[in-house]
Amino acid sequence: MPHGALPELARGEQVLATAQEDGSGHWVVLTTWRLFERTAEGDSVVERPWHEVDSGAWDPDEWLLTVDFVDGADPRRWRLRDRTGPGSVPVVLRDRTTASVVLTRAIDLGPRRTARVTVRKVLHTRELVEQVLLGPGARTVDRDLARAVHEARRDVRDQAGLDPDPPQLV
Repeated sequence: MPHGALPELARGEQVLATAQEDGSGHWVVLTTWRLFERTAEGDSVVERPWHEVDSGAWDPDEWLLTVDFVDGADPRRWRLRDRTGPGSVPVVLRDRTTASVVLTRAIDLGPRRTARVTVRKVLHTRELVEQVLLGPGARTVDRDLARAVHEARRDVRDQAGLDPDPPQLV
């Protein structure tokens, strides 16, 4: 990996895995606290702390790594076959994403009425943050779903040692 592509690391942060994307030549860099996509010149295309990574999937048949983010930003897809191969990137991605999850509660009231409430740890500071993700087609105006989400939020916040009275969702 070119030295210029390495991100500036915070004190105590370490690079755990890297791989070069086949099409763009960008570098996927996984550190103890963040996920990066970097150009060879050192520009960040993606820079996300692990608690903002919702999920990742490795497709070994296609040599394709896909990452989804909790804020609904477009997923990133990296083909990691020809330049460097995936190395330990898929395993480290799963490990770091999982390490940030403290508690999660799934809510399923039927089709288009699902949600997930999660307390995640900001790995750099160890601060706990709450995330509420509505499932496909779910709507905030669904009163039963809103009530179930509120109850789940109270429960996971209490279990995680946060104030069980959750703030209003925007």
